[in-house]
Amino acid sequence: MVLSILIKMEEKSAQCPYCWEMQYFEIDPSIAEQEYVEDCQVCCHPILIRVAVGFENIDLQTAKESDGF
Repeated sequence: MVLSILIKMEEKSAQCPYCWEMQYFEIDPSIAEQEYVEDCQVCCHPILIRVAVGFENIDLQTAKESDGF
């Protein structure tokens, strides 16, 4: 028997550290701490994304990939 669990993705917005345009990111709330790179939808620069999922909130930080956190 295969047990399937559906996770509701959360949408959060944050500013691109290069062009300052607002971006929308799909966040998987089942993973407490995440860090990954995603290209800006406007200027195509690599954005370093850090996510911390709490009980009632999701904290999303962005930085230039070359600068790090």
